[in-house]
Amino acid sequence: MLENIIDLGSIIIADIVLSGDNALIIGMAAAGLAPELRKKAILYGMVVAALLRIIFAVVATKLLGIPGLLLIGAMLLYWVCWTLYKEIKAHTDQRAAEALAVADDPEDGYTGAPKRTLGQALLAITIADVSMSLDNVLAVAAIADGNTNKLIFGLVLAIVLMAFAATMIMKLLTRYPWISWLGLVVLIYVATEMLYRGIFDETNGILAYLRAAGVG
Repeated sequence: MLENIIDLGSIIIADIVLSGDNALIIGMAAAGLAPELRKKAILYGMVVAALLRIIFAVVATKLLGIPGLLLIGAMLLYWVCWTLYKEIKAHTDQRAAEALAVADDPEDGYTGAPKRTLGQALLAITIADVSMSLDNVLAVAAIADGNTNKLIFGLVLAIVLMAFAATMIMKLLTRYPWISWLGLVVLIYVATEMLYRGIFDETNGILAYLRAAGVG
């Protein structure tokens, strides 16, 4: 029971601290729209970002069960940690909060006639979401460790947070940067555990794969 609670908490923390780049892109894209279109664009962008995380994470969970890929996943997750570290240092969460605030203010940002349709803006946000959601996939899938129910439960909650509380989350991370640092520590721990299992796990570790292949 305690392990499940810790895992779900880790999934939620990872999803929150890794959402800064998504929020920044969505906020900047929405701020360039006419005021009457912004709320729709922000809501759409947040929901799509969350749904993409679920789809990608389920796929990644299945792939990480293949011998050898767990080790590769650990290396990629270390890269995610490095990316998050750079985002924390660059105050990405603060910039995202500012971008979302501008987009939410009908008298700020672009206020002229629409330069493009809502559909065009949503397409651009979707493309950005695809590229910006990939870093979340490995983190969430690694923490869930093959448990699809745990994965879906944690990410459904993340959808609610992202779709309806994105601005509040970015302000929270800006005011309390230790949350982002905590998330980074959690991800480093998960990556290290994955690295260990990727080498020594009796089922999916690279050593088990080599033994099965008759090497060593």
